[in-house]
Amino acid sequence: MLRNIKRDKWRHFWVGIAMGVFLQLAGFWLLPHSAVTAIFAAFIIVTAISYGFELFSLFSGLGRYDVYDAVASIIGGVLGMAAATLAHYQFGF
Repeated sequence: MLRNIKRDKWRHFWVGIAMGVFLQLAGFWLLPHSAVTAIFAAFIIVTAISYGFELFSLFSGLGRYDVYDAVASIIGGVLGMAAATLAHYQFGF
């Protein structure tokens, strides 16, 4: 099943992971007393950047619009957020 996923989607997935980790750790740093708000804000930003990039491709003509690229980025972003959340609570990052 995973072999059928195109290379382009994997790139979006890996970039999504990095984006999710960064945004989640930034959220915990900026909002140290409100973990739920930090998680929600990181998710909203991951989703906005992922789909916004696809909308930019659609309207500018500088790329190829594919909603599944945004989905792959969001899935990666959520996994990155989960990893950052675990690291934050386990190691105090």
